Amino acid sequence: MRIKQLAICAAATTTLAAAVACSPIKKGEYAKGSATVYCDEGFKTILDEEIQVFEFSYPEASIIPFYVSEQEAIDKFLADKTQAIIVTRELTKDQIKYMKSKFKRVVRTNCIAVDAVALITNKENPVDQLSLQEIGDILSGKISRWSQLAGSDTTAIKIVFDNPGSSTVSYMRHQFLPAGTQVSDNPNAFGQKNNAQVLDLVKKDPNALGIISVSWLGEDLSAAKNIPLDRRVEDYNTQNDTIASELTTEVNIIKVSNPTEKNDFSPIGYKPYQAYIYSGEYPLYRKVYMISSASNSTVLHSFYTFITGFAGQKIITKTGILPFHFPQRVVNLQ
Repeated sequence: MRIKQLAICAAATTTLAAAVACSPIKKGEYAKGSATVYCDEGFKTILDEEIQVFEFSYPEASIIPFYVSEQEAIDKFLADKTQAIIVTRELTKDQIKYMKSKFKRVVRTNCIAVDAVALITNKENPVDQLSLQEIGDILSGKISRWSQLAGSDTTAIKIVFDNPGSSTVSYMRHQFLPAGTQVSDNPNAFGQKNNAQVLDLVKKDPNALGIISVSWLGEDLSAAKNIPLDRRVEDYNTQNDTIASELTTEVNIIKVSNPTEKNDFSPIGYKPYQAYIYSGEYPLYRKVYMISSASNSTVLHSFYTFITGFAGQKIITKTGILPFHFPQRVVNLQ
């Protein structure tokens, strides 16, 4: 199903959701104590802000995040070492049955956002657009030098990504490579420890092609960090039409095209702005889920309710990705 259809559905149910998931938590009601959340490292910028705002609003609550690979987060959940994870895939029916039979846990799954995988280059690099076919050829090694794309630079394309177990790498592998093949099999591919290192390396290296979650590229959340927390909380709870529309200018963000018969083989490429994620014109997108087995009368369930509620979803708009339970309005996109 296209993202546009999904987002329209989410927007249409916003009023109903407001009466259920988005209702405010009463002070002192199930918002005391501590709990852990295991999260794919690609979504660290989102979860850090969600936790700061939640803990400011409920001072007796403490949410402890662990930023790991997606597979490790799922493994911890299935071992009942944590009762909440943020990942890009749902549990299988068998895994949900296992949690119920083994640990007597009822699993809740909620799509909280639609993320885009972005490709970034150094400001000195002349390449500004790639097709899906070209991206696949780069990952497989068929295209290995920048001169095969633009200009006369015969330098090898240095593919940089966060880590082999991340959801970002998993997504690119499933989209572009044959079964059993890894992105790291490419001799010009280099894993980093996290998304921050990918961003830093691309800023310095003109030959690097970075693979990164677009949530690391939104400037609105970076700007928000300079505003006192109490004012940020007030803004997140205010109903207005604010939507993140600016991405960082510290690196080049590659436009991606997908010429097909359906779009008359259009060569037009799109950057991962929220509007183009929403419409499906930017093709590299995936859902982000929060999965919880916490019971209703716990601080973790209160946090789950917060993230899927109005303020929690508005925080996600600041990161540059698409909140799932928030009505969208396109403004001022370049």
